[in-house]
Amino acid sequence: MLLATATLLGLVLPGAACAGDHLHARDSHVHEYLERREYPQVSIAPPYRPLVWGDLNVIHTTDTHGWLLGHQKLSWAEPYYSGDLGDFSSFVTHMKQIAIDKDVDILLIDSGDLHDGTGLSDGYPPGGIDAHESNKFLERLPYDLMTIGNHELYVYADTYDMYTNFVPHLAGRYLTSNVNITIFDSDGKPESVPVGNRYTKFTTRKGRRITSLGVIFNFTGNDVNTTVQTVEDMVKEQWFIEAIAEEPDVFVLIGHMPVSYDSWPTVFNAVRTVHPLTPILIFGGHTHIRDCRQYDGRSMALESGRYMETIGVELDAAKDNHDNITFTRRYLDQNRVTYEYHTQTSKQTFDTDDGQSITRGLQELAARFDLFYPYGTAHQDYTMTQNPYPSNGSLLSLFIDEAVPYALAINNTRASIPNIIIINSWALRFDLFKGSFTKNDQLTIMQYKDSFLYIANVTSGIANQVLPALSNPTATKRKRDEADILSRKIVDNRDSAWLEETDGRSGVGRRGATPSNWTFGYVTRDSCPDADDADDTMHTTLPYYTAPYYIGSNLPNVTADTPIDVVFLNYLGEEIISILNRLQKDKNYTMNDVSLYSPTLTDEILGLYAQAMWN
Repeated sequence: MLLATATLLGLVLPGAACAGDHLHARDSHVHEYLERREYPQVSIAPPYRPLVWGDLNVIHTTDTHGWLLGHQKLSWAEPYYSGDLGDFSSFVTHMKQIAIDKDVDILLIDSGDLHDGTGLSDGYPPGGIDAHESNKFLERLPYDLMTIGNHELYVYADTYDMYTNFVPHLAGRYLTSNVNITIFDSDGKPESVPVGNRYTKFTTRKGRRITSLGVIFNFTGNDVNTTVQTVEDMVKEQWFIEAIAEEPDVFVLIGHMPVSYDSWPTVFNAVRTVHPLTPILIFGGHTHIRDCRQYDGRSMALESGRYMETIGVELDAAKDNHDNITFTRRYLDQNRVTYEYHTQTSKQTFDTDDGQSITRGLQELAARFDLFYPYGTAHQDYTMTQNPYPSNGSLLSLFIDEAVPYALAINNTRASIPNIIIINSWALRFDLFKGSFTKNDQLTIMQYKDSFLYIANVTSGIANQVLPALSNPTATKRKRDEADILSRKIVDNRDSAWLEETDGRSGVGRRGATPSNWTFGYVTRDSCPDADDADDTMHTTLPYYTAPYYIGSNLPNVTADTPIDVVFLNYLGEEIISILNRLQKDKNYTMNDVSLYSPTLTDEILGLYAQAMWN
């Protein structure tokens, strides 16, 4: 038996151009977008080699977080990720036809986290549910397997919406091996049931027998009436033992779990103990990086970045022999140039009717959510990691030094009292690029609706020591919902470490590019064979600078004994209190000393600032 895996890809949306407030203006914007997007506004490099096809090919997406309209800014490397879900749909359609023409199998797989990330998922009007509308477009793609992510579990209403409205569209292929939801019958009696199916077994078009499970990492930040079983306990369950007892041609294990430094080996070892030679393909997620691992010579584990970035894998082996399997994979930049290159189409022949329908529907949804509403025009880029913190180009500096102090002072009776404001840097989720700054951009950068609290009358000399103490790892304890923050910190740390590692690489690895054809983008070196040869398009890395985990506003220019306000995000309260009680003994602070500082929430900050400063 010959197996192979070939392609995976990604989408991102930091906002589209602005439109007027009237429906006619919005319709005009949709029409303009549909015409403009067919002709790239800047020149981008195509892939430099065809995909490697095998007998079993997989297109994989993960951590899409609502980025279904694609990157629409012109700052580098955004144009390389400028395709949208309609383009992806057309690409998948062409790839499936190519698979038929080649007489091979192809699967489409997703590893979770559809929620929380852009205005399409988070910009719904009052009374709506996160990602309910945007998920309707994902339902239209022919996914063979999907699984749940932690962002589907923070809010029970989101999980229940997935259970009742999204999961049925997968017809038994939405897998939640260790996640349950509590539902209630007409008498109010609770029952804990899997959100999706625990596992599935199916046969491909070419007759290959596949057994699949869908696993999430040991996440404990889920909402009430949802349950996540530990991976270690899951593999001991009788249903699991029975599910893996029969040998398939290949195990395809999917999950919202990093392929490095997490619990995949637990699942892998449980399967491998029963089936020492059966090929195992693993598709993970959660840490937003491109990564590849081999747990033995007859397996491969892949993670396809964030916001629908791409991966390709090839697996060559006979199931019944003892040889190691030769895998190949490819990380595709998600844009129309990439898609047309690999499907051997042109701008005239690439689009499918369904793909164009999805694109138009997404634009209409964006208009309905008023995501094109312009707050102002940014005259430069402000980045999370491409500029050092602090600096004029740092988004962290702009946010904590200018935007937050301005927004929190609006209609605030305490605005005249000196303060220090403390946040964690990972609360910001994406860069702010030059050009129109829209409602969608605001939600993309900061979608969380966190509030600002304060403790009054802390002497400046003590207050100025809080941020250094908070940044001390020995003083740090878990924040917000403990596992929520730990989960996000893991993502931030591994994503940052990966970006820092790529920044340390010179040029484009060993692929022979010269300065004349260098283009900014990802330069990947993973842990599988040919570690630096998996990217589909040649790039040189964007600069990367580390940032502290916690940041604070400029210190007030007052004497050490001047009482000031210590202002902080709502989930940092217990930590701030603990630190204050360590720094001084004159007062024992408790949560009774904490009050709401402003009704302004985090997802409103940049819009208020842009309206005032960028018009």
